[in-house]
Amino acid sequence: MCSGRHKLPKCTIIGLVTGDPMKIPSPSLSAITMLLVLLLSSSPAHALRCGNKLVKDGMHEVHVRAICGEPVATLSLGFVLRYYDPYSDRHGLSYYTRYYGYGARRELPVTEMLFNFGPHKLMRRIRFEGGRVTSIETAGYGFHK
Repeated sequence: MCSGRHKLPKCTIIGLVTGDPMKIPSPSLSAITMLLVLLLSSSPAHALRCGNKLVKDGMHEVHVRAICGEPVATLSLGFVLRYYDPYSDRHGLSYYTRYYGYGARRELPVTEMLFNFGPHKLMRRIRFEGGRVTSIETAGYGFHK
């Protein structure tokens, strides 16, 4: 049962086994603050940290090489066909291209680069379409160069 008028209600739960009322523990302010700090300080799952810089989706190939150095291997996978609408907004496709497929199509070259960060760290495989990062994957532990 919950009670309280002007303040936050204090709730109790009746114990199933004993029948005694138990108080619901309220989360402390420090625990909530700690959780928020951890959530805000973590990088996205689809990002890669090279030194103190972050590689994210949409970054150009030249910037990735400048941040992470030269890859161990580069593989050209061919081309992919993507819709392109010159009248779209900066953040994506316009309504007609997205839902009805209107707009021009263009071929984008697809390449993958493998970055080795040493034997005690995981290697990363980065896929580029048209020179932009589209995916970042883990490729197992690295090796001595």
